[in-house]
Amino acid sequence: MHKFACLVMLATLASAASIGSRPAAAAPPQDHPPASAHSAPLIPAAPPDAVTHHNLVLDGKTLHYTARVGQITLYDDERHPTARMSYVAYTLDGANPSDRPVTFFYNGGPGSSTVWLHMGSFAPVRLLAPDAHVPPPPPYRMTMNNPYSLLDVTDEVFVDAPSTGFGRLIGAGKPKDFFGVDQDARAFAQFIQTYITTFGRWNSPKFLLGESYGTTRSAVVAAVLQEQGIQLNGIVLLSSILNFALDWGTNFSPTDIGGGDWAYVLYLPSEAATAWYHHALPDRPAHLRPFLEQVQHFALTEYLQALADGSTLSPSVRADVVRKLHEYTGLSERYIENSNLRWPYWRFENELLRNQGKIVGRLDTRYETGTLDREAESPPWDPADVAMTPIFTALFNEYVRQTLDYHPTVPYRIVNYGQELRNWDFKHHGVEPTNVAPDLAETMVQNPHLRVFSANGYYDFATPYFATVYTLEHLNLSPSLQRNITFGFYESGHMVYMNEAALRQFHDDLERWYRSVLTQR
Repeated sequence: MHKFACLVMLATLASAASIGSRPAAAAPPQDHPPASAHSAPLIPAAPPDAVTHHNLVLDGKTLHYTARVGQITLYDDERHPTARMSYVAYTLDGANPSDRPVTFFYNGGPGSSTVWLHMGSFAPVRLLAPDAHVPPPPPYRMTMNNPYSLLDVTDEVFVDAPSTGFGRLIGAGKPKDFFGVDQDARAFAQFIQTYITTFGRWNSPKFLLGESYGTTRSAVVAAVLQEQGIQLNGIVLLSSILNFALDWGTNFSPTDIGGGDWAYVLYLPSEAATAWYHHALPDRPAHLRPFLEQVQHFALTEYLQALADGSTLSPSVRADVVRKLHEYTGLSERYIENSNLRWPYWRFENELLRNQGKIVGRLDTRYETGTLDREAESPPWDPADVAMTPIFTALFNEYVRQTLDYHPTVPYRIVNYGQELRNWDFKHHGVEPTNVAPDLAETMVQNPHLRVFSANGYYDFATPYFATVYTLEHLNLSPSLQRNITFGFYESGHMVYMNEAALRQFHDDLERWYRSVLTQR
């Protein structure tokens, strides 16, 4: 199961237990238990950091950088060691730490390592994989000179969540202290504070770049850091989920009044994009973006009103809505009528290409796969996930051990979706469903210089782009602060960087954004 495919499952099974752990105190930089912890279980020493030196050529300019693979120990409020979090950092040689930006990258899940962002996006290295197709069997290929690296504008620290990567819970650490919205954010905030202390980065411009549940994390981590006096310059939200009440499978059924109708509305543009990509529309427009603008307007006006009218909807208006839904999604008018104008996205995955005996992916709806039975529902796996995971797993393990020369005693845990994480505590400040949008808004009010970049893939059913737009445009911010949010939209899926053309555009957008954020100082 993939890092993001577990979101619905985890939310459904989330524990009802209240958050009981106290905020952890800031950890000292040294990686050993304090003397007061003598009664704690014996804890093996962390493996030594691996430090190697490399070159990267970007736009004809050679950059010399240092790669460091290591682990940082977290402590509870009594300074007992509780966990180690692994990371890989790339820092530009010879730069002044006080002027040099540093960005902390992480994936989501929850329960995923950060191998995906690390090996697929903006690091100095990048794997090479066919776009929207299953890669051939090994050996796989990667480049040691990633032309889309952001190292020319920022140092990069790729951080694995507790109990993923090479990190493990240790000593006094218990699952309930880490596996929850607030607990997880406190762990990442402590990691960041320890990192900037250890490596002298307190005065560096600081950025967060989280993907999927990593965007949920970023909103809370930013608030925690702000409370600790650590101010951020910018946050990049990639494939966001900030308000879980807008996502099926988390905290309400599609048949619920109000919330369920909003889910149908906000998924519709992603379904239209998917039908456009697969040439499943009855009269396919030549260009995607103008088409989606039309669908978005319809979704928030005629479609939303039709759903709200329910049994009072007139037959003529209903017929017009059915016709337009057919034009926008490629679903038959009969199917739309029989579904009462409503269908969850997982039924759309099954229905769109049913006549071809295929289903489309969830993380990236450009991927498709055959089924054993045309009448069957989706298999318990995602075509996009199955295509991507093997190449990431193989190439990272080879790279970290051979090129970066890191040799820990435990295997790299790509994902951790065991029993512990199935009981993820989705209550935020004791409230469920999780909604961290107010955290982001409050942080932006307290820090009016904070800039946000929201990156979205059109072909993403895990975190539909229109739900993100709706959330970020309803933060109740003043117009001056709302202008601090920049949007990027790409013809790709959840992992925008898997489409090289989209990655190129994403990289160029971020380069401009970083320079804009940094020059406002």
